[in-house]
Amino acid sequence: MTTSTQLTEYDFGFVCELVKHEAAIVLEHGKEYLVESRLAPLAKTEGFPGLSEMLSAIRSREQPVLKKKIIEALTTNETSFFRDIEPFEAMKKTLLPELIAKRSTDKRLTIWSAAASTGQESYSICMMLRDNFPQLTSWNIKIIGTDINRTVLDKARQGIYSQFEINRGLPATSLIKHFEKKDTEWQIKPTICSMVEFSELNLIKPFPPSLPQFDFIFLRNVLIYFDKETKRSILEKVRSVLKNDGYLFLGASETTINVDDAFDRKVIGKTSCYFKK
Repeated sequence: MTTSTQLTEYDFGFVCELVKHEAAIVLEHGKEYLVESRLAPLAKTEGFPGLSEMLSAIRSREQPVLKKKIIEALTTNETSFFRDIEPFEAMKKTLLPELIAKRSTDKRLTIWSAAASTGQESYSICMMLRDNFPQLTSWNIKIIGTDINRTVLDKARQGIYSQFEINRGLPATSLIKHFEKKDTEWQIKPTICSMVEFSELNLIKPFPPSLPQFDFIFLRNVLIYFDKETKRSILEKVRSVLKNDGYLFLGASETTINVDDAFDRKVIGKTSCYFKK
């Protein structure tokens, strides 16, 4: 007997509370179709007759692994190589030359891609450094990519991308220089892949003590999914791991203004970044 996957109002309310508690994601009415389309395949994969049965199983007993899979299924993982190119141009033309001069004695740079998804942003940073700053080959460069979703992190670690993913933003010169053909897909070369350390991190939870102080933090197109109090909490924690002369990049539609007044804004060309006052 086949059970309908149509989401009841009760089930939708339960999912909303679950994702808000576990990941501070706010789902509003009108997103029922999104929840159905993301969770119905998961219910089938997990062996449930339908979506309602899967949610009933979670309500009746503690299932942390299944809860985690639901959170991951509802996490947005939109990304591409050199997405919104302007922040990379700002780093290349203005901010990196400035910080390289400041760090000439220490010869150390740390960069955090705080919503790494499948790795394109982290690897774009690596390629930009390799192609434009040969002097950094002797430096201690630490690039960390984190995400709440273990599945996308596994893909990021593999560094294998489809032709469609390659076509989204990757210049042909970068493809030739930094990738190798692997059947119908493209494998990023070890010289780039080895530059990034990927790990799981939930932005709404306390940051691990192992997280270093960063010269650059990319936290782009993430805050839009949270309410104001969650945004403030995340920015406060981000500020605690940003060096005094470091820079924070947010998405084009995001800002610290009226959220965290301890940041100031710097306009560079067609983009902007933030630094601690």
